[in-house]
Amino acid sequence: MKDKDSILLIDDEESSRQALSLLLRGSYNVTGAGSGHEARQRLAAEQFDLVVTDLRLPDCSGIDILKQIKQYSPATEVILITGHASAETAVSAMKEGAFDYITKPLNMEELRIILAKAMEKRRLMSENIYLRKQLREKFSFANIIGNSPAMQNVFRLMQRIVKTDSTVLIMGESGTGKEIVAKSIHFNSPRHDKPFVAVHCGAIPETLLESELFGHAKGAFTGAMKEKMGKFESANRGTIFLDEIGTMPLHLQIKLLRVLQEQEIERVGSNSTVKLDVRVIAATNLSLEEEVKNSRFREDLFYRLNVIPLIVPPLRERREDIVPLTRHFLAKYCREMNRGEMGISRQALESLEGYPWPGNVRELENAVERLVALTESETITLAELPESIVKQNANRLSFSYDLDDTGLDFAATISEIETLIISRALARTDHVKARTAALLKMNRTTLVEKMKRLGLEL
Repeated sequence: MKDKDSILLIDDEESSRQALSLLLRGSYNVTGAGSGHEARQRLAAEQFDLVVTDLRLPDCSGIDILKQIKQYSPATEVILITGHASAETAVSAMKEGAFDYITKPLNMEELRIILAKAMEKRRLMSENIYLRKQLREKFSFANIIGNSPAMQNVFRLMQRIVKTDSTVLIMGESGTGKEIVAKSIHFNSPRHDKPFVAVHCGAIPETLLESELFGHAKGAFTGAMKEKMGKFESANRGTIFLDEIGTMPLHLQIKLLRVLQEQEIERVGSNSTVKLDVRVIAATNLSLEEEVKNSRFREDLFYRLNVIPLIVPPLRERREDIVPLTRHFLAKYCREMNRGEMGISRQALESLEGYPWPGNVRELENAVERLVALTESETITLAELPESIVKQNANRLSFSYDLDDTGLDFAATISEIETLIISRALARTDHVKARTAALLKMNRTTLVEKMKRLGLEL
């Protein structure tokens, strides 16, 4: 890792170049060039963080150098030095992407301040690019877990819509992962390097929602001490995600409809409009068609939002995904809690698969986080599962083993029932075997033998 930021100084006056180089060497790695030709050679051989160039060079202008740098290394900041400053020079330089310009004779304190600001901007841009790259990797389709046919259908539709700017309406129960789907669409789209702004309409008080979405002018209402940019403006050229859209008040639905139709917003308390380029992705856990029938949601807005409907299925309809999701969350929370790798028994996985998960993926993730935090051993067994999950499966057993003409595996069925009952008893007695045996009205030695046979942790 380099210890200092690098600067290329371009000036045909050797004395000026050397003097400036001496002054900056304490803070930067400085390389000099006396002409445009030499500067191009240096730029071809090395990547510089910042270039400081005289506007007038013997074989070209500083603007020519600026254009070349911005073409091949847009992250490199450029500062122009000129002895003939004019408004026209400044406008031309800034239009071509210069960070700033400074006039001769040089004020070294002013130059140091400009250099520091330029380097800070470059660092922020580099961090931003790095973070966006991480987000793209995090929300790539490959990282969304879903091997079930239901989720594969969702992925196929997502693949088709990422290249479009069409409005998407994501529907599904709470906890199914609608926001993750929205982020994946954005970060795999051509807008991936632009903002993704999420607004949870149901979490913002109705009196504040309009200002939050569209911003407000100074003095628009009591407490509006200065103008504020809304979420739509913040998302310009990117994507806005409107979660819980079904909770939006009717009077704001009219304004949102206008935004979708005109691609412009009007701040609260202002008569001027702001043109925008924003992709809208909305989500709801309500049936908007029912909300329309009950006059709680505008029909015209529904059709504007429902350009591409995308339904995320509940977890109970994609049970094939429960085990891979469980293993994923197990690894995640082991890392976050600095625990070694943890396992989970077959019986525990089967119990998780049999549970209906009314809270969907979010409920499963919370359950696994709790198990990692509270399980002292390196393997999660039925005994560690919440009683509600074990009980649900125990109740299910009483109805699942009706004997029909096909018969059943008697030994395996009895073993599964014994496993569930003993695990539930262990959970109720904090895994104290003497108390468990008493609860089940059996000898402690019998309990231990059964636990060995069933593969339960002793």
